[in-house]
Amino acid sequence: MDERQAKIHVGYFWPGFLFCSVLFFSVGYLLETIWLKKMAMATYVKVILGSVAFAIFWILAVFPAVPCLPIGRTAGSLLGATLMVIFQVLTVDQAYESIDLPILVLLFGTMVVSGYLERADAFKYLGKLLTWKSKGAKDLMFRICLVSAVSSALFTNDTSCMVLTEFVLKIARQNNLPPEPFLLALASSANIGSTATPIGNPQNLVIATQSGVSFGEFVAGILPATILGVLFNTLLLIFLYGNLLSVKKDQDDSTAGVVNGECVDSHHFSPATMGGGNSAHHETLRHRANSEPENLWFLNGAYWDYRNQPCPRRWKRQLWKSCVYLVVVGMLISLLMGLNMSGTAITAALALMILDFKDAVPCLEKVSYSLLLFFCGMFVTVQGFNRTGIPSALWELMEPYAKIDEISGLAVLALVILILSNLVSNVPTVLLLGARMAASAALISPAFEKKAWLILAWVSTVAGNLSLLGSAANLIVCEQACRVPNLGYTLTFWNHLKFGVPSTLLVTAIGLILLKS
Repeated sequence: MDERQAKIHVGYFWPGFLFCSVLFFSVGYLLETIWLKKMAMATYVKVILGSVAFAIFWILAVFPAVPCLPIGRTAGSLLGATLMVIFQVLTVDQAYESIDLPILVLLFGTMVVSGYLERADAFKYLGKLLTWKSKGAKDLMFRICLVSAVSSALFTNDTSCMVLTEFVLKIARQNNLPPEPFLLALASSANIGSTATPIGNPQNLVIATQSGVSFGEFVAGILPATILGVLFNTLLLIFLYGNLLSVKKDQDDSTAGVVNGECVDSHHFSPATMGGGNSAHHETLRHRANSEPENLWFLNGAYWDYRNQPCPRRWKRQLWKSCVYLVVVGMLISLLMGLNMSGTAITAALALMILDFKDAVPCLEKVSYSLLLFFCGMFVTVQGFNRTGIPSALWELMEPYAKIDEISGLAVLALVILILSNLVSNVPTVLLLGARMAASAALISPAFEKKAWLILAWVSTVAGNLSLLGSAANLIVCEQACRVPNLGYTLTFWNHLKFGVPSTLLVTAIGLILLKS
């Protein structure tokens, strides 16, 4: 990490630490009030040791660059998992059994598919949509929100932010517009848009796998809330930043606002990469991707520019790109038909490798294996924390006031999910609350059980917009923006919070109204 990045990490470390510490000790106080009543919990020593292991995981997951142990999220999750075994909260066999292989396979498959879509210029075309016949700053704002939301639903929110951040920043700079509202639009719309499908973000993958809700049922149930959420989030951005967006740029600069779509070509990415604490990993993958010349094929030991090649070679590439798009469409149709999600994703990934008809190692190197390892460690750590009895005790305290069929209960439940998603991150929140929420809702009716899973998916994802530390997508936008040569911009914790709080509360409420009905 260079000096500039270190300053950025320190800049939002302490505000974020204060913010999350208040939430952490509030929950701790509640637990203390029921501690003596729950003598049936795991033994006292295991409760303490399991809580220590989970606390270490939590600190390193939320603050990967914490000064006393800057080992990052992935190593932090593996450390938490190892401590659960060393402290004998879990046995080795129980630790292995807690790792959810279908989720890992689904995540791996979607990352491989995203890599091939990037090679097929899918993101370049999305980037061109942002500037095609643009009619001003507010029109650009709507386009960024729409493109970000749609791409996140199909390619995950982290991938969308990784690819589009630099392009959005260049558009804003070249049109003499303030970058802040457009970066907020990109990150917040990516989080909201990713709620629409089970493959939109990691927590949705977990919910889709554990709940048994089919791909089609998931989309049909949550899509109306996603559409309205993106719309109201966009209107809120225009309302809060309207004065900045209404500034007229000089006529002489009108041509400068047209950014070549090939800017996106030059911006390679690592799909679904963990944001915030793994900058060296980002740079390594970026250097590896950029080491291959643009628009070139590697044939017979030399690079060839396909744009200057005879017509048959250009048609060959166009045919390959068409096949990639057809495979992805086929994957989405298969998912909508209710086929196994992890099996469908890995089949699509293998089909693309075969169609590419060359060594798949370069594409496989773009897969974020650190994210997969993070999930492995997180599964073990959360399972160990569950065995301490603390989550069950907390849920029993809250359950009478969190009935999903009552307005007041739904508000309490949403508040708990919002707090936990920013306290322990959204995926651990889903792992901690999912089965408990579903079991409680099933006592009302099977329809409410499905509704409980969708509410959890909606609130835990939208909660990522509350603060800069709320989701990896936010951190990716922040760090990508500050690293753009000569155009860098730092999105601060407090500036994000000023927009994040009203946006999260408004969008969450809109979604809950639709989901409850």
